[in-house]
Amino acid sequence: MTVPGPLAKRAALLLALALGIAHAAHAQILIGQTVGVTGSAAATVAESTQGAALYIDHVNARGGVGGQKVEVVLLDDKFEPKLTLENAKTLIEQKNVVGLFMTRGTPHTQGIIPLLEQHGVPLVGPSTGAIALHQPVSKYIFNVRAPYQREVEKAITHLNTLGIKRIGVVHVDDTFGADGLAGAQIGFKANSLEAAFVEKFDRAKPDYSAIAPRVAGKQPQAVIFIGTGAAVVDGIKALRGAGVTGQIVTLSNNASGGFVKALGEQARGVVVTQVFPSERSLNYAVIKEAMDLARAKNIADLTPAMVEGFVTAKVLVEGLKRAGPKPDRAKLQAGLEGIKKWDLGGLELSYSPTDHSGLDFSDLSIIGSDGRFKR
Repeated sequence: MTVPGPLAKRAALLLALALGIAHAAHAQILIGQTVGVTGSAAATVAESTQGAALYIDHVNARGGVGGQKVEVVLLDDKFEPKLTLENAKTLIEQKNVVGLFMTRGTPHTQGIIPLLEQHGVPLVGPSTGAIALHQPVSKYIFNVRAPYQREVEKAITHLNTLGIKRIGVVHVDDTFGADGLAGAQIGFKANSLEAAFVEKFDRAKPDYSAIAPRVAGKQPQAVIFIGTGAAVVDGIKALRGAGVTGQIVTLSNNASGGFVKALGEQARGVVVTQVFPSERSLNYAVIKEAMDLARAKNIADLTPAMVEGFVTAKVLVEGLKRAGPKPDRAKLQAGLEGIKKWDLGGLELSYSPTDHSGLDFSDLSIIGSDGRFKR
């Protein structure tokens, strides 16, 4: 794969990580991943993939799963839903992967559900909190993170307790944005509030030239910004440039060091919701485990995105272990549904044929002057 421009080095690193996640000369268990190695979500993807690699490398170094090594075959979908579907077809029909792993994006993941159903392929840990992937239960999707709607509702409740009541919403015009907006509406209703405004922007070509002045004219105390990566970075900068001084809140899909770096001097004070424990919390055994493996690879600090990748990889491996010898798609499905009250290190996860929601954890963080997420 050739990636033009300044993203080439990042893409090369990602591919080295992903294709080398537990690389072995003859990997026996193939897992497929289609994700935006390039595109607006690339910075967060780089960190979540690195976090997954930490755990899968560790498992393979100890002999793999039942003596079989695990290899993640990664294809770049550039964060484009159409390419996500094409890549998923390639992985399922040509690469014959046992399962898919950690897709990213709401419309992207929703778009491949018919393909999963056609071939009976489980998808573990999509990196999206779309409520549509939780309710009704999608047979082949095993969520790990909590829904976006819970994140937004919690953020609005928190703002209200601080006396911040003039809150508006800016969201991407796709199924992810609509889902986040629905969560905001639940939060407003629960706190007897009404949205000060609702603005939406195009996912493919975000343009804030008209939106930013309108938002500034409303003089909001806070803005809930629902979108991904570069689009949110550009939007926050546009709002600040237009004179918006209120609190900015965005969701856990932007909880990465790359997002903070891209925001630059505008990062400080931005609130980011979280769906995993703090990357520095030794109160959780899973975080300490990730820290130890990161240090062994000379990685100084974890990020929230790395934690998501690490935890999701643990769930995948647990499903493979429970699938028994020579796991196939049906055995992985059964193995995942057999996980009951499993402690993965201070977090308890359960699945069943009627419940694929995974974890129920949500929290708030704020970006400090040092660029770290503080709780």
